[in-house]
Amino acid sequence: MSDAPICGIILAGGLARRMGGGDKPLREIAGKPILAHVIKRLQPQCARLVLNANGDPARFAPFGLPVVADDVPDFAGPLAGILAGLDWIAANAPGAEYAVSVAGDTPFIPRDLVTRLHAARMNETSDIAVATSGGRTHPVIALWPVALRVALRRVLTEEGEHKMTRVTARYRMVEVSWPNEPFDPFFNVNEATDLEAAESIAAIAVR
Repeated sequence: MSDAPICGIILAGGLARRMGGGDKPLREIAGKPILAHVIKRLQPQCARLVLNANGDPARFAPFGLPVVADDVPDFAGPLAGILAGLDWIAANAPGAEYAVSVAGDTPFIPRDLVTRLHAARMNETSDIAVATSGGRTHPVIALWPVALRVALRRVLTEEGEHKMTRVTARYRMVEVSWPNEPFDPFFNVNEATDLEAAESIAAIAVR
């Protein structure tokens, strides 16, 4: 496996419509913001982390991460956030060849996420490695080549293609599966009712 550092991109640029707006990652479970849980699990796995978020970056200052906004207009979805993160990594961590993206509302991501995604990509000589659990694919939870940012910008800005699955289908992709018992490690807090479920998972998740 390559010894090149791998960086992490935490995506917090969504509109949270199903949560009634606002910043989902700043909602609390187990006494801490969801984003704090994400950082705690991802940070030991990555050389550097960058947070993708739109609007005033000052609201994320307590977390101590660089914050980059989408530069593709009109809230173009998670691909725009991944592109923003890849651009930041290319400029600020030039030795990093790959980056893992995670959603900012997934507080229980596996502690072996990066190693397993990277190993699978290497073993299968794939371009992208994507996480799955319980028969579901999670395209936002994936390992990307930093060099893919050039093609990704073209897809977003010239072709206007924003759908994750249609973009990942263009490349050699390997799926990496995690068990979803006793809980789904990729459980995400989409709605207010999910906060209660997340509290229950937090009580049994290994911190």
